[in-house]
Amino acid sequence: MRHLFIINPAAGKGENRMRLEQAIRRLDVPWAIACTQKAGDACRYARAAAETGAPVRLYACGGDGTLNEVVNGAAGYDNAAVTNVPLGTGNDFLKIFGPDYRQLFSDVPALAAGPQAPFDLMDCNGKLGIGVVCAGVDARIAADVHNYTSIPLVRGIGGYIISLIVNTLIKGITRPTRVQMGELDYRGDTAIICICNGRYYGGGFMPVGEAMPDDGVLDMLVVPKVSRFTFFRLIKQYSTGHYREHPEQIYDYHGQEIRYASLNGADVTTVVDGETMRALAFTVKLSDKKVNFFYPAGASYRPIVRLDKKTHLWKEIGATP
Repeated sequence: MRHLFIINPAAGKGENRMRLEQAIRRLDVPWAIACTQKAGDACRYARAAAETGAPVRLYACGGDGTLNEVVNGAAGYDNAAVTNVPLGTGNDFLKIFGPDYRQLFSDVPALAAGPQAPFDLMDCNGKLGIGVVCAGVDARIAADVHNYTSIPLVRGIGGYIISLIVNTLIKGITRPTRVQMGELDYRGDTAIICICNGRYYGGGFMPVGEAMPDDGVLDMLVVPKVSRFTFFRLIKQYSTGHYREHPEQIYDYHGQEIRYASLNGADVTTVVDGETMRALAFTVKLSDKKVNFFYPAGASYRPIVRLDKKTHLWKEIGATP
């Protein structure tokens, strides 16, 4: 079996990439390295390897965006399997494997020998996603961060904080949207639309703690019009999986498809695994394609949760063996 490491040189620190390349060279399996130079390269490398028909393991070495490209290239090919080596600062999808995900998925020999499982994918207007699709104020915050990180002395979390302030206090939380999921046909101002195949996005939000990437179900939440006060009061409950406790403020549906569209003629901003898309209307559905995902032996993506006695909130603390 061939092992192809697709490395995004823009992700992470140089010393991490050096350690990764040293670990790759010590492997006693056939391996190759391909470095990306521009958007789309990781997808093309993955598809070219999968199209040969020969067994191949594809390592997306970077963040969620690199993983998304490799998934889009390998989806539907039974001979190919993908994983994510966490070089990026954002590796939200891997958090389903528990708090030690970074250490687990940095162990290249364990990854190379690990098991694999077929994971579901989301089809968002033709683009595939493996983790979370979001549309609403959370998506606009994420999409606008780069507008502020170019400001002198503004880096990382600073750009996120500015985007958060601008999009919640200045531009406004809601947008007029039509949302159709299950029996719900909602028309009105909407704050958040979230579709989960994985469990984490936005650096740590876990809106649906029971979401599983292999159960054939997409877990969808919609937060309709709320005041700023209610939004900021609700956001902690939303981000820690307590949506069922707020049925009047968080609508939920667990199925295979959701449709949403702008009601004011402005594009809806949607983020798929950290990648931004804009259109007047979106359909997100369970894809006909799956992708094989491999991981270290002993790791698991099935959650263990406990009740925090101080906050009275459920918190994921690991994954079942």
